[in-house]
Amino acid sequence: MKTQYYTACSLDGFIADDHHSLDWLFQLGNDADADIETFMAGVGALAMGSSTYEWMLRHHVKPGQPDGQPWPYALPCWVFSSREQAALPGADIHFVRGDVRPVHAEMVAAAKGRNLWVMGGGELVGQFHDHGLLDELIVTIGSVTLGSGAPLLPRRIVSPPLRLLDAKAFGTGFAQLRYEVVRA
Repeated sequence: MKTQYYTACSLDGFIADDHHSLDWLFQLGNDADADIETFMAGVGALAMGSSTYEWMLRHHVKPGQPDGQPWPYALPCWVFSSREQAALPGADIHFVRGDVRPVHAEMVAAAKGRNLWVMGGGELVGQFHDHGLLDELIVTIGSVTLGSGAPLLPRRIVSPPLRLLDAKAFGTGFAQLRYEVVRA
């Protein structure tokens, strides 16, 4: 069982632009999703921050809209938020706030030996890292630069450095890097 940060970012390290948009990513096509099914097969629970959850509601689920879709995950999901959030009927979503450590323990129990996916944002992932709970980063880098926006991981991780486990290309617009978080 590993706790993994699986995400995409721009070449200059941003997961979303200044307006929380992912249009930069979608314009590059679906090559970034080349291994999502394999990745998801190993996931037993997931976590996200409130901005990620709100983005999913606005751009995918669209509650009450004719083009809305169901919540895309059958897995238990924890949403970290300091704000009240709208629940989705039929979705296994737990709204939490505060320290990630007790929630991580709940997620591990719910995942039943499978991996935990921390979707983002970067600040939430940083909190898992700060408490020694993050094991891997799987970052698909798109062939664009944004100049500013939401950073991939707003932490200094220099000693010990991350260990590169794998690097591969997806199409002509993406490179995926898999890093292990090395414990001191």
